[in-house]
Amino acid sequence: MSDRMIRPFLFNCKDRLTLVFNPVKSRFWFRRFCDRLALGCGSAILTVKDRGNEPARQSTGMTALRKYDRLEATGLWRDTADAQRREVIVSIGDATLIISDLNDRAITHWSLAAVEKAPASGNGSVAFHPDGDPDEVLELASDEAAMIEAIDTLRRAVARARPKQGRLRWFGMGLSASAVAIILVFWLPGALVDHAMRVVPHVKEAEIGAALLAQIERVSGQPCSTVEARPGLVALAGRTGVARVVVLSTGVREALALPGGTILVNRNLVEDYEEPDVAAGYILVEQTRSAGQPPLRALLEHAGPRATGTLLTTGSLPPRVLEAFAEDQLAQAAVELPAETLLPAFAAAGVRSTPYARARDISGEATLQLIEADPMAGQDPTPIMKDRDWLQLQAICEN
Repeated sequence: MSDRMIRPFLFNCKDRLTLVFNPVKSRFWFRRFCDRLALGCGSAILTVKDRGNEPARQSTGMTALRKYDRLEATGLWRDTADAQRREVIVSIGDATLIISDLNDRAITHWSLAAVEKAPASGNGSVAFHPDGDPDEVLELASDEAAMIEAIDTLRRAVARARPKQGRLRWFGMGLSASAVAIILVFWLPGALVDHAMRVVPHVKEAEIGAALLAQIERVSGQPCSTVEARPGLVALAGRTGVARVVVLSTGVREALALPGGTILVNRNLVEDYEEPDVAAGYILVEQTRSAGQPPLRALLEHAGPRATGTLLTTGSLPPRVLEAFAEDQLAQAAVELPAETLLPAFAAAGVRSTPYARARDISGEATLQLIEADPMAGQDPTPIMKDRDWLQLQAICEN
């Protein structure tokens, strides 16, 4: 059949169907089908998209709800505030609201993202208008509830998908605040302590050690001191390589290192043993322990970034910080060090490790390695001090 024969036949089909079906309420399925066939033969009839075969819509994704694809309704529309209202057909397209005349010719398209709902009227109808143009109005009767619900649903869906004003700014501010908080919590304290360890001079460190000793004396009492025992203390400090040795009656369990190189020892280490190697051994162990964790660093880490900042700005630490650290150190048990770490310190000082090992465990089972690998075994090391000085040192706390 030729093109000239098909086209009049299709137009006749369209006209007959128009007479049979109500042009307002009909879905126009057959008319659109005829239009599509006529267009395929070269007709200039208006094209209507085959929504059943189109791919998923990419614009908003909201009009992809298939239950609204063929929904149509009648309504009253006006272009301007002074224009007369006319009866139109309303349908839902690709992210748009299509307003057509009764002959299915599109009059206008409203973007679903820009459809606004007008205030309710007294007659029960619902009015819509484009955003920013309240003079152009589409009014739907209350019996068109399906279309009204569809428009409201799609408007809400589009509103949810729309970027919220200021959300990106708040997200950026929150991200920046989180980064700053992470820096303050995790990086800043360690950075402050590292900087303080580099810039605090040894003289200031010794002053901090003296202030810390004053806090400890509130618990332990005054350090033991006699003129006769002073040579023994000097010899003990010189042999072990520390700045100063202080003997306390109570408070310190064994030995404790302070900032500035001062080592506190309990009076039992000099009174209960016959040779100074035991006290020297405890001092060497505490010195080795403090080499891995300097006392000033331990103090600043315990005090926190605020106190560290105070030290950097004023050159001193608050007394309450020193008091809290002193209490913590006196109550805390010393960390045991392996023999592999201790033996080089005994060898460098020329001090026998066996007396210290026997003082820690008289049976020698727990400190067997220190006994068997004593660096001074089979040698005759130089005495730490004279016997007379050792006897005077043992009597340092008697008065």
